[in-house]
Amino acid sequence: MTKLTIIAFDGTRFELDAADGSTVMENAVRNSVPGIDAECGGACACATCHVYVDDAWTETVGGPHPMEEDMLDFAFDLRPTSRLSCQIKMTPALDGLVVSVPERQG
Repeated sequence: MTKLTIIAFDGTRFELDAADGSTVMENAVRNSVPGIDAECGGACACATCHVYVDDAWTETVGGPHPMEEDMLDFAFDLRPTSRLSCQIKMTPALDGLVVSVPERQG
């Protein structure tokens, strides 16, 4: 299992064990993290699973692909570290990943 920390907008930390190959969004939904709506179920067809990748992890996680970039246009309070959590697959290289949930989704 890979460690994943999701910080809700109110500062609540969700310390999760994430299966390799699962997405950040799947883990957030499974653990009832507030603010991750995931209306499209992970199809990269909305921006309701928007998160901010912690600065220490942005290079390892990498940037969004073109389809994700298009969807991020609909995200609230877009930042350079913005990603859709449905597009971040957990791997051993992401052990310890930290992401934060924005104040609201788009």
